[in-house]
Amino acid sequence: MRAELLRYLKEQVPRIFCLKKESSPQEEEEIMQSRLLYPLECFLFGEDPQEGLEKLKQGSTSSQLCGRVFKEGETVYSCRDCAIDPTCVLCMDCFQDSVHKSHRYKMHASSGGGFCDCGDVEAWKIGPYCSKHDPGADECTLEPELYERAEKLFRILLRYVTDFLVWEENFELSFYLYPCRTKDNAYYCVLYNDEHHSYDHVIYTLQRSVNCDQAEAQTHTALIDKEGRRAVKRATLRSCQQAKDLIMSNSEHISLQPLRVEILHSSVMAHQTFALRLGSWFQKIIGYSAGFRQAFCQVALEPNPDSDRPCLISRLMLHDARMYKGARKIVHELIFCSMLMETEFKRLFAIEFTKHYKQLQKDFINDDHEKSISITALSVQIFTVPTLARHLIEEGNVIKVIVDTVMELLREHLDDSNRFFFLGYNSDKFSRIQVIFHDLRYILISKPSLWTDELRKQFLEGFKVFLSLLKCMQGMEEVKRQFGQHIAVEPEWEAGFSLQIQLRHILAMFQDWCSSDDDILLLAFRECHKVLMQCNNQPFLREAVDYYMCKHILHVRPYKVSQDPVSIHLPISRLLAGLYVLLCRTGAGDRLHDPENYDYIQMAELPLRCVVLAAQVSAEMWRRNGLSLVSQVYYYQDVKCRDEMYDKDILMLQIAASKMDANHFLMLILLRFELFDYFNGSCSSKDQDELIQWNRLTEEMLYLLIVIVGERYVPGISHVTKEDVTMREVIHLLCIEPMAHSSLVKGLPENTVITKVATFKKPGVSGHGLYEVKKERLEEFNPFFYHYSRSQHSKAEESQKKRRTQEGNDKALRPPLPPAFCTHFASIVRLLCCDIIIHILRRVLQRAAEERTTHWTEAMIQRALHLIGQALLEEKTQLEDSTVEEVTFDFSLKARIIGSEHGKSVFLLLSKIKAVPSLEAQKDMIKWVLQMFEIVKCLREKSCPTASMSVETKPEESAQDKEKAERKRKAEAAKLHRQKIMAQMSAMQKNFIESNKMLYDNMPESGTQGEPVKELCVAIGPHRGSTPAEREVLTCILCQEEQEVVAQAPAMVLTACVQRSTVLTQCRGKIPNTETYPLLMPPELAVGTHTGSCGHVMHATCWQKYFEAVQNTTRNRLHAELIFDLENGEYLCPLCKSLCNTVVPLIPLEQLTFNYENAELIGQHLTMPRWIQVLSARIKGLNSDADTGLCGEGQPDFRSILSYGVQDISEMLVVCATTVHRVGLQTVPNELCPRVPLMAWNTCAFTIQAIENILQEEDKPLFGSLQNRQLAGLKAVVQFSAAQRIKSSQAVGLVLSIPSLYQEEAVDLQPSAVSSAYNHLHILHLVTMAHMLQVLLISTDFPAVVSREDTQEARAAAELHTTVLQHTGRLIPDVPGSSVAERVKRGIEPFLRCAALFFSCLTGVHPPEELFNTAGQMEALCSYLALPSNVFHLFQEHRDTVHPLLQRWCENAAVTKILKGKVQTVRYPRRRNRLIDLPEDYSVLLNQASHFQCPKSTDDERKHPTLCLFCGAMLCSQSSCCLSQVDGEDVGACTAHAATCGAGVGMFLRIRECEIVLRASKTRGSTYPAPYLDDYGETDPHLVRGNPLHLCPERYRKLNQLWQQHCILEEIARSLEVVNVMFAFEWQML
Repeated sequence: MRAELLRYLKEQVPRIFCLKKESSPQEEEEIMQSRLLYPLECFLFGEDPQEGLEKLKQGSTSSQLCGRVFKEGETVYSCRDCAIDPTCVLCMDCFQDSVHKSHRYKMHASSGGGFCDCGDVEAWKIGPYCSKHDPGADECTLEPELYERAEKLFRILLRYVTDFLVWEENFELSFYLYPCRTKDNAYYCVLYNDEHHSYDHVIYTLQRSVNCDQAEAQTHTALIDKEGRRAVKRATLRSCQQAKDLIMSNSEHISLQPLRVEILHSSVMAHQTFALRLGSWFQKIIGYSAGFRQAFCQVALEPNPDSDRPCLISRLMLHDARMYKGARKIVHELIFCSMLMETEFKRLFAIEFTKHYKQLQKDFINDDHEKSISITALSVQIFTVPTLARHLIEEGNVIKVIVDTVMELLREHLDDSNRFFFLGYNSDKFSRIQVIFHDLRYILISKPSLWTDELRKQFLEGFKVFLSLLKCMQGMEEVKRQFGQHIAVEPEWEAGFSLQIQLRHILAMFQDWCSSDDDILLLAFRECHKVLMQCNNQPFLREAVDYYMCKHILHVRPYKVSQDPVSIHLPISRLLAGLYVLLCRTGAGDRLHDPENYDYIQMAELPLRCVVLAAQVSAEMWRRNGLSLVSQVYYYQDVKCRDEMYDKDILMLQIAASKMDANHFLMLILLRFELFDYFNGSCSSKDQDELIQWNRLTEEMLYLLIVIVGERYVPGISHVTKEDVTMREVIHLLCIEPMAHSSLVKGLPENTVITKVATFKKPGVSGHGLYEVKKERLEEFNPFFYHYSRSQHSKAEESQKKRRTQEGNDKALRPPLPPAFCTHFASIVRLLCCDIIIHILRRVLQRAAEERTTHWTEAMIQRALHLIGQALLEEKTQLEDSTVEEVTFDFSLKARIIGSEHGKSVFLLLSKIKAVPSLEAQKDMIKWVLQMFEIVKCLREKSCPTASMSVETKPEESAQDKEKAERKRKAEAAKLHRQKIMAQMSAMQKNFIESNKMLYDNMPESGTQGEPVKELCVAIGPHRGSTPAEREVLTCILCQEEQEVVAQAPAMVLTACVQRSTVLTQCRGKIPNTETYPLLMPPELAVGTHTGSCGHVMHATCWQKYFEAVQNTTRNRLHAELIFDLENGEYLCPLCKSLCNTVVPLIPLEQLTFNYENAELIGQHLTMPRWIQVLSARIKGLNSDADTGLCGEGQPDFRSILSYGVQDISEMLVVCATTVHRVGLQTVPNELCPRVPLMAWNTCAFTIQAIENILQEEDKPLFGSLQNRQLAGLKAVVQFSAAQRIKSSQAVGLVLSIPSLYQEEAVDLQPSAVSSAYNHLHILHLVTMAHMLQVLLISTDFPAVVSREDTQEARAAAELHTTVLQHTGRLIPDVPGSSVAERVKRGIEPFLRCAALFFSCLTGVHPPEELFNTAGQMEALCSYLALPSNVFHLFQEHRDTVHPLLQRWCENAAVTKILKGKVQTVRYPRRRNRLIDLPEDYSVLLNQASHFQCPKSTDDERKHPTLCLFCGAMLCSQSSCCLSQVDGEDVGACTAHAATCGAGVGMFLRIRECEIVLRASKTRGSTYPAPYLDDYGETDPHLVRGNPLHLCPERYRKLNQLWQQHCILEEIARSLEVVNVMFAFEWQML
């Protein structure tokens, strides 16, 4: 059968694949399906595949395991509560249907290659199944004949697949597949992917070698990167060989390594292509039934009967590193969906994988592909299963296999002493070796609850091998202090520490495993001690000597850290310390044979040297050894390494202290710190550097003693739990400052203890939530907490002193009361009352008492006081718990007696130093220590301490009270003085008014009575109020000179930014062509031109100088073009760094006193019909003038109300107008273009509408709620627009262009104030009526009004509605007048609000008080705009004039089209745009993203789904599949979308990265925090922490404001200004 099948494949495969004329993928797929796969399926089922499949489905159920293989970047979920370990994950679909959705879950992006653990009972404590993968499935078995056929077919095909996937260039085809001799004996030159050559390298090489153009070379390169290989040439063997040589030589010029190229026969290529397709076919068939899966696994894992070759799956694994990406991917997916889905076959596969583990890892080390596409990545699927891990330890001793692999790979780095020395190591190779340690972690994740003899034996065997690895690290990379000259070359240190970081968790896990069985623990401790004794590093070079101090003798070998070699790497000593504490904790320590035989001095020697080295580096004794040593000491004490380095050294010193005589231990400490002679009084120095060193070393030595005695929060040292340890850690971190959750949990185990010791404060609109330590836990604060760095110590101390001062307490930071030592360590407290400690403390305090400033420091005294405090607390505790006779701890007695005859006892010296001025900061602490002495004395004498204490404290307290009383008296006196001065000023004011009463009597009464005030709150018409005379004096932000804004003074300008905007659009995504930009603003506001300002003012001349300077200095700055575009006139505001691109000149409002009598007279003549008649005649006349050429081709006439005033204001007007024209129409600057004034009016109208939209959106009053910058900008824009004169008309332009009708060619006439008032009035009335008609014509949804009273307004509304219906010929059911009135008023309100803003800025008339509130505005708006409160009255008042206009408007052809529904139109009030609604739970968005498929791509590679927040479109960003062209340039999907959706501005949410991207143009953008927060009030960019995220409405509202207030450009410029960009991100490709 095999022969026949292969013969058939030989015949068919080359006819389908790799033909000279390439067929389309779809065509190829169809032929393969019909000619190859269909016959195979027919044989498999023994009938029509469809029928066979139906029968199979009837008898089977869904799989119990999910087994979904993750793509790179896919979101996966883990449960913090239920997962056995962090590697247990669920896919999106299983998670949504599981119980874990309501637990504390974690989400992150997969690196690819893993699979979903749903259904695996060993992965979850509870809820292993989602609702889709219920247990009890996979019961179905195949019929024997079907199973036999499947096995037979799979055996032939899998071998075929294996042969071709492990194929190499020099292999020969088997006899059955050898091609017939054909004319087309073609070969392929195949180029493979590698990680050494960049895209550009490959493109360049291909262009030079195979004569292809750049586009073709780019296609080849992209496919090589994606698939792993690509045939770049089809030709004869000779031609292909030439191409191969060229490719290799050309690529070798660029990189040291040539590209991998192979020449393959077309038949081989065809068979390899089909082999890959068969891989996918296998996955499909296996998915049909568990029986097929078992048959496949059986075939894949059966040993090869013909030869010694391994089974098929092992052959594929062993060849993995030489396979290309596409083939690897297929093989890995095949393993996932077969062997890893069957428990028994998973076990067999794991044994096979472990058997070849060493070879697979060696291949991976030499491979240059990522771990995620290597077969070694499967280790996480095998080693993390607890039962499998234990089985592999018992059967194959996998611990030994992994450690042996590491040792073999690191052997080249061993020196003559058999220790590692990493000088000149290959960092890439080394980082790959480190990855192997992950496998050891996986194996040790779950410690066994039940030990078998075999497991014990094999684990201990593995542990011994692991110790041999640690033995090579013990004492590696020794350093010796450099004298005289600075070190020439910094030694290598990173490799050693990266190894230590990798081992950190493994060491903890080994200790955890050992602690679970007493026998193992004892054996491991002995083995570890034995290996430590074998280590020969850092030997003593001299014989033991006797040292004498205070009548005590220490017999020890001399050694000086500052002179002899020392190493910071001591993993075996530290492991031994950890194991010893576990022995004490479990009680197994009592079973140690001859514990006295252990030399504790020798065990503590090396850790003590390490601690001394860190102290000496801190004392700057090793400065000449360079930064490498400083870095090592930093990491030694840093959170990344301290668990298994610094902490374990302290532990070993505590062990030694508990076993040695206290005096001898302290003498050893002094010896190693090189302070023995100094404290013995046998050496002195006048060298300042040496004295400073001694002082620093004394500080460090005292600190070490504080730590050894006080740090008891280790389970085994005292009776504390791991939870207590974590709580203490949290308390001390929060004592530095309140912290965010993410900062707090770095380096802490996953737990929920934070809430027990801290309270959470929720964040505001920005920032993040903070934890603050609970007040009742502050007593646990230890200023000398051993995990504090130097800076943290000083911050915490300052913070706590400040807190105590605010609470009215003293500044003494007392040592906290520690938990009692366990029995094994109880003798450590003897250190605090031995003779040597008293001697040390006396020496330190004596130096301070003698006030020889060079011989002591405040820090030294602070530490000494803390030690004394610790000793007194210990004594007090012991006296309280036992009788005086039982207590042997006698510190207070020794402190009072020893040296008292010379007045130099500790107690007397403390009283002396209390008066030292330079110790003022320690005064409270000294006072507390003396009080403690009294308390202890009283406890010993069994008397009450209060009397003796009160004597001492009373003078202090009375002095403090006096000081407080004095401060209070002074404050009262100051308050009385202020009141007296205010009373005097008030009296002087009254006298002045009385004496100058005549002046006040003669003042006009315009604003003094109640009635006229209301009349004056009218902006237009004959009753308009006067423009108030307000002096506007501003300060130039550049020259700081004050300047009044008047017509004759130098011009002042306001910084401004003009930008296109779609904030108000009613047709998102449709941007009109700028060339056909309409004269009037289109109602749908598809795109507008917004002018905003940051409100900062400069002289025009100052601005010009600044702008020129910016242009000159910025051209040379790196990536300056990303922040602002110099070519388009952009710059940053000198003060606030906002992005600007023009300036708006400040034009003063002229004071205007209105003549009401004249207005009345003129009003009688200038009625609306008369006004329309005059205006029409004037326009006709001017048009005829233009026709006869009087107005010079009708060119715009740039005249302003200051045309012939100060010249620079005119220039600034031109600057601003041309910018608005250029930006708004996206055209070249041209100040003579007739649309320039139109665009000025356009931007004025759009800016007003945008501001009204913001106020309405935020429910703020129309006046009084704008920011100063908005108000200043709006006034300036309105006045600037008013300064444009052109013979044309527009909506806002109607008002602003009327004065141009008064101009003659050479004379600039201005309409009088009264004429302007009537012009404004009639224009507004006409436009309001037109707008009301507009609202009526498009309204179909009339509101139901509760009150149907027949008011005058309702009657007028009904009459107008009837008239309109008659003119349009529409038949609409009878609508009540009140409903019509309500609908029309609601429709025109936004227009009236905008008009009120406009006329307020134009005329300067103060609006009525009602408009400073949000309620009931309609009447106040009508009053302010000189409209009747019943707006329908306008139609009755001007019936004769308006009726013909009404008829003409209604019968307009465009209106008819709209009414028939042929044209879409805008409804009023316009829809207010907001950012799209986002789901509350972020996982909903991730779910959407996981189901997102790029519309232009068929592959399932990782995509970056990106959501447009303006319209809700989901886009495929940063992907070549969605590139498009904008203005002839390739841009990404987001950039192209922003061009149409936001006129170049965009706001996108990158879903998998959980961050907002702001876009402003093709080349500019920045990231911004997403509005999703976790329970701790923090954002999570790139889902690093993976906590559940929920939408924060306040932050989303802030984003909405950012968009609606047109601040996106400003935000981008600011963020780019802050971030120093070294490598520019290609925003256009987003």
